Amino acid sequence: MPAHHELIRPAQPEDAERVWPLVREFATSFTPERTAFDPAWQQAVVAAHTLVLVAETGDGDIIGYLLGNSHQTFFANGSVAWVEELMVERGHRRSGVGRRLMEHAEDWARSIDAAYLALASRRAGHFYLALGYEDSAVFYKNTLRSR
Repeated sequence: MPAHHELIRPAQPEDAERVWPLVREFATSFTPERTAFDPAWQQAVVAAHTLVLVAETGDGDIIGYLLGNSHQTFFANGSVAWVEELMVERGHRRSGVGRRLMEHAEDWARSIDAAYLALASRRAGHFYLALGYEDSAVFYKNTLRSR
């Protein structure tokens, strides 16, 4: 199991090349396209209500990332935060990288006074339950464009 020497930090525009392989591995419902990823990445890393974190080794390898957003709600009396994507390279799973990315996301959500931090997961429910999250809803989607 890898040592815990990873740095969790805000993503930078120049990290795109090292994050792209993780994005390709993350996706199951869609096939990521590089021509769509590049402008989305550049926009996300500077967007006001968006959190993009990377986990970087001491050697400069990016082994994980997290994409989160916040938005206003009526029912929660203010903002809520969502983790849209959390990905850790297969060889670094179960080493605490995902947990540390989520802890940073929770700190961010608290810093913006979000009522809660939520996410949807098809493959990692056991991981989020172990972090203290609760299964609170069924997730529905209507795919509006081709995958």
